[in-house]
Amino acid sequence: MPIYEYKCENGHVFDVMQKLSEDPLSICVECGAPVRKVLHPVSIAFKGSGFYSTDYKNGSSKTESATNGASDDKPAASEKKPKKDASSTEKAASKKD
Repeated sequence: MPIYEYKCENGHVFDVMQKLSEDPLSICVECGAPVRKVLHPVSIAFKGSGFYSTDYKNGSSKTESATNGASDDKPAASEKKPKKDASSTEKAASKKD
């Protein structure tokens, strides 16, 4: 059963354990003045990864790195040094002979 907080017009604050099916109180238990139910904001906790932009490295999302095909740690294929072609290797070998 939930516990509800009530506050009367005279400033009395009290808690009452009530069933969900029960009607809210209308009078103060101490002085008989009209009361109002006090509502408090409910906290929400998102657990697990992927809920915040800070969960991803450098602010990028997983879908962006998957579409690029490269991670932030490794250079992209276009950034690597080009390999020497076979003809330049053959020329270097023939000069040694």
